[in-house]
Amino acid sequence: MSDSSSLFAELQALATEQRNPHSTHIDTAPTREILRVINTEDHRVPIAVRREIPHIESAVEIVVRAFKNDGRLFYVGAGTSGRLGVVDASECPPTFGTNPERVQGIIAGGNEAVFRSQEGAEDVPEAGAAALEEYGVTANDVVCGIASSGRTPYVVGAVEHARDAIGCPTLFVTTVPRDELDVNPDVAICPVVGPEVIMGSTRMKSGTAQKLVLNMLTTASMVRLGKVYENMMVDLQRTSEKLVERAHRTVMMVTGVEYDTARSLLDRADGHVKTAVVMELADVDAEKARRRLDAADGFVRPAIENNQ
Repeated sequence: MSDSSSLFAELQALATEQRNPHSTHIDTAPTREILRVINTEDHRVPIAVRREIPHIESAVEIVVRAFKNDGRLFYVGAGTSGRLGVVDASECPPTFGTNPERVQGIIAGGNEAVFRSQEGAEDVPEAGAAALEEYGVTANDVVCGIASSGRTPYVVGAVEHARDAIGCPTLFVTTVPRDELDVNPDVAICPVVGPEVIMGSTRMKSGTAQKLVLNMLTTASMVRLGKVYENMMVDLQRTSEKLVERAHRTVMMVTGVEYDTARSLLDRADGHVKTAVVMELADVDAEKARRRLDAADGFVRPAIENNQ
């Protein structure tokens, strides 16, 4: 069988390439019916993700362990999957105050592929491996492949290289069943969402499922690292007017102080919300608040209670 015939047969069998029996009429449906069909199918996504929580939990434990050892999380994907990895990575610094190096997104075709499709870039497994070397991935890091089909050569090549050559933990996020995977990561997360409304358009349900999973991976990991107090972002970076005001509001909500007091606390804390909160609730100055936070590994609750 020729390479093209083999690929045709492989794609034909994939769950992500099947026709959806509930949307065969949308080409003649009125707008509201089209939207109803899409929305109905979208309701299947969070249910599929919920079934994968045990595997997501295992992945979070791996990521947290790496972060505690100064490791990094690298997402690797192509097309929609690659863009989702880049988006999740780019949102961690303003949300959780992390170094931009901590979570990084690698996309087939490079940065240009974020804005314009570079579909052929995904076909070379060696390119995925080479990208990891270019980024200096080490055994302390975690590589998370993202591929709707579970078989994208660029992504599979990267994950296999990470596992076999670099020796770092590997994760894989896909929307096909585990027995369809072309790779054997440490943890596979496989929310099976069923055929897309438009056959093969994995930017839809598959993309939504992947986005939900990535949100869970980084958010849960950051919570485990003390980046959240109660349910508020206390390590956010004040990089915009909105985030400046969110910092003020967070300090006010946690401590009960008025706006001017919150602003004064943040000024004395060099803009760091955690420090400002500990200063007020523990009645200490900024230096002592920082020492308390260091002793508590960055967690606010024990830093407030610590009498040292």
